[in-house]
Amino acid sequence: MGVGIAVGLSGFAFGVTSAGAGLTLLQSCALSLLVFTGASQFALVGALAAGGNPLTAAAGAFFLGVRNTFYGLRLSQLLALPRYVRPFAAQWVIDETTAVALAQPTRRGVRIGFTVTGLTLYVLWNLTTLLGALGAEAIGDTDAWGLDAAGPACFLALLAPMLRTTRERAVAAIAVVLGLGFLPLLPAGVPVLIAALAAPAVLWFEGRQTGRGTAGESTGESGRGTTDRKGTDR
Repeated sequence: MGVGIAVGLSGFAFGVTSAGAGLTLLQSCALSLLVFTGASQFALVGALAAGGNPLTAAAGAFFLGVRNTFYGLRLSQLLALPRYVRPFAAQWVIDETTAVALAQPTRRGVRIGFTVTGLTLYVLWNLTTLLGALGAEAIGDTDAWGLDAAGPACFLALLAPMLRTTRERAVAAIAVVLGLGFLPLLPAGVPVLIAALAAPAVLWFEGRQTGRGTAGESTGESGRGTTDRKGTDR
């Protein structure tokens, strides 16, 4: 419940940001009800606020949401839910529910952690989205209050704790360089798609480095084998 409450309050920032991007109250609430993945929602409204094409903005949000598919592959084994329940549970497969579920030692604990976190976060996220959108309409121009920075700030706050390894930091750094580098050259929303290439680029580089290391070890072992054979011949 603690995780659900803490993260669910960020829905207020999304509601404000969404309204500031020009979405209606109904559209903002529909995004939280149907999409329900904060990073994708903030990416979508951020691209729209910058004047991006709706299709391009949706594509960027989609790519961010793909990670939930991989969470689902793991959770499906741990939760082992009946088939008729899985489509409903899939709506709650996000970062927070996955993290809480994976931390539990038993299947019963996994199911309780997933359900309580998902329910708490879903209800609170949608409620605060509504309040944020209503509040944004009441205060008028969100840019004048500086609330247009709320979405990016929340997004960075969610992202920063996830960058634990060198690989993850490298992907984030390259994505920033690509995104900012192409920002003045391409239409809004497109730089986000290009920044997504940072992940396969880092994995490709790591693969090459690993391949070279393996090849070097094989060459070294082969050389030692030849020397050993020569020594034996003598």
